[in-house]
Amino acid sequence: MTGTSSTSDAAASQACLASGLGTSSSDPSAGNLRSGNLQVQHEQGQRQVFCGLAGIVWLHRKIQDAFFLVVGSRTCAHLLQSAAGVMIFAEPRFATAVLGDRDLAGLADCNEELDRVVTELLARRPDIGTLFLVASCPSEVIKLDLDNAAERLSREQQGRVRVLAYSGSGLDTTFTQGEDTCLSALVPVLPEAAAGTDALLVLGTLPDVVEDQFRRLFEALGIPSLHFLPPRRGSELPPVGPGTRLLAAQPFVGGTAAALIDRGATLIEAPYPFGIEGTRAWIAAAAEAFGISAARVEAVTAPAAKRAAVGLERYRAQLAGKRISFMPDSQLEIPLARFLQRECGMELVEVGVPYLDRRMMGAELNWLPSDLRLTEGQDLERQLDRLRVDRPDLTVCGLGLANPLEAEGLTTKWSIELVFSPVHGFDQAADLAELFVRPLNRRDRLAF
Repeated sequence: MTGTSSTSDAAASQACLASGLGTSSSDPSAGNLRSGNLQVQHEQGQRQVFCGLAGIVWLHRKIQDAFFLVVGSRTCAHLLQSAAGVMIFAEPRFATAVLGDRDLAGLADCNEELDRVVTELLARRPDIGTLFLVASCPSEVIKLDLDNAAERLSREQQGRVRVLAYSGSGLDTTFTQGEDTCLSALVPVLPEAAAGTDALLVLGTLPDVVEDQFRRLFEALGIPSLHFLPPRRGSELPPVGPGTRLLAAQPFVGGTAAALIDRGATLIEAPYPFGIEGTRAWIAAAAEAFGISAARVEAVTAPAAKRAAVGLERYRAQLAGKRISFMPDSQLEIPLARFLQRECGMELVEVGVPYLDRRMMGAELNWLPSDLRLTEGQDLERQLDRLRVDRPDLTVCGLGLANPLEAEGLTTKWSIELVFSPVHGFDQAADLAELFVRPLNRRDRLAF
């Protein structure tokens, strides 16, 4: 194991194949399920997904005293550096401990090598407060136990650095689940809230500017105590207990929500804060949980909602009547589809999600049209066949599908851009709509 080089490209390639990056397949059977008034088509088969390590790109920017050490291959290192757009000499707060041929063949003691790499890293970067050991496809294939390694290294650090482990592997996940597994690793170390303390805990990574906007709105409402998970610093972990009301800002944090519920928190069911309607309902659900009147919510949110409506109007005219399909990729598909259909006038052709967490999506499902073609899971070839027949005006899909579909004359939007961009809340509603207008404008400019 090394800090920067030496790996088995063949083993890395096999791990990527197993993760579903273009070639994995399983039982192609499909079935119908019903969720409320919606008919849900369940599909299994070949998948096209992005790696869960991508979550490090936004997590390392959010938790400012944390460091993410991926135990993986050179492929993992290239992915992170490319996705983050950060050169290694800039010393970002992530790195890859590269598994070499001897590690993968079982000829070297990976734990001894990992201890050495971590010791060197912490000596060089004394500002690290929380160190995440991140499992990848290769480390999981060789059954490297990073949970025990994290416990051992935490003891050795004697409280100076908190060492935690989670899986960023893409073996059976979608890329946004990397954040869910990371936050789940934090739940056991969250402090216990004082008895009788009521607080609102907003769950899911938000850009700092969006977090500040929501903080001002919740404080204006009179929420007694407000916390965000993840926090901006790992040393400022929020308390959790029976008085904690949990409000999810991202739809892909179901595992963390379940762990927090086990700690005594109560989940507030609400749509997600995308667009004016979603943001207003999201804030109103939190206010109701604290006994705050609807009139107070309207008074606090009306100015921001009015500004958002003005900004959104110019893009609504460009999107209204356009047909859109979502390929399953990020777990944002359902709330984004709701926003585009209800607030921008777009026609939903098909909405695909990697998996349907009904506890986290219940409020959103109630707002979708009853005749929507909604699919859970992925059978890539069947979905591409339907897409070619439907030929929507815009297709939201993963990076690996965008260029081939563009070559077939279909206009596409990268789903990962919607995860990286500030799109939550009132003030970002127009920016969110603009992200869907851009590829349509590009198509019109290039038409000849």
